[in-house]
Amino acid sequence: MDFIDPHTHMISRVTDDYEKLALAGCRAVVEPAFWMGEPRTRADTFFDYFRAISNFEAERARWYNINHFCTIAVNPREANDSALAKEVLAGMEEFLSHERVVAVGEVGLDDNTPAEEEVLAAQVEIARKHKLPLLVHTSHRNKQAGTRRILDIVLKDVGYDPEWVLIDHNTEETIKDVRDAGCWAGHTVYPVTKLSPERAANILEEYGAEKMMVNSSADWGKADPLSVPRTILELRKRDFPDEGIRTVVWDNPTRFFGLSGRFKPLG
Repeated sequence: MDFIDPHTHMISRVTDDYEKLALAGCRAVVEPAFWMGEPRTRADTFFDYFRAISNFEAERARWYNINHFCTIAVNPREANDSALAKEVLAGMEEFLSHERVVAVGEVGLDDNTPAEEEVLAAQVEIARKHKLPLLVHTSHRNKQAGTRRILDIVLKDVGYDPEWVLIDHNTEETIKDVRDAGCWAGHTVYPVTKLSPERAANILEEYGAEKMMVNSSADWGKADPLSVPRTILELRKRDFPDEGIRTVVWDNPTRFFGLSGRFKPLG
């Protein structure tokens, strides 16, 4: 089955991973801007990174017939350096017109600080200005409380349309709040720190396929770029309908990122 990985950090992966994805049926990936493991100290390092995920990563993916797209943002892990974050926010908008940029993201909260909330609200406004969807990272700590605060900021304080919002890294404790809010819901299958294929399948069996996605969030950690096909296999073992699987791994990411007017998984 062809699939899309709607959240993976290929800049941190070796080229062989593109080949593995292609052999497994991956036709497109979305690479959100993220924290690189060490805090950046100058705005220009962000901008060079934005250029890399917008340009060269698309070329690497093309070698294996995978269509690569990206999202641009100040990740919440780096939002607490307020002066630097404001400088990056002022310069990042020029990247949002790139043909491969399909959302503002990943934005959100991490430690749930006032500085993170300020940067989140500012980036929701930027997404509105540029008519782009919003990809949101949920907190690593106090996850349910952080997710509820994100929903309040994005949907109530700023008033962004939930049809244009993907809340990612959901778990069993956050999914009901996200579903009730009317947002799209991402589920990260990542060894140790997030969901297993079995837990992701449990959630999909309980809540269904509507507005649901599965991703690998593969990065420089102990990650698995084949998490999406592994989840497909787990769902098939449970006789989950192929139509429902396709909805999760193809139709939903195509519909959501298609709001940008730029996302085309094939060709």
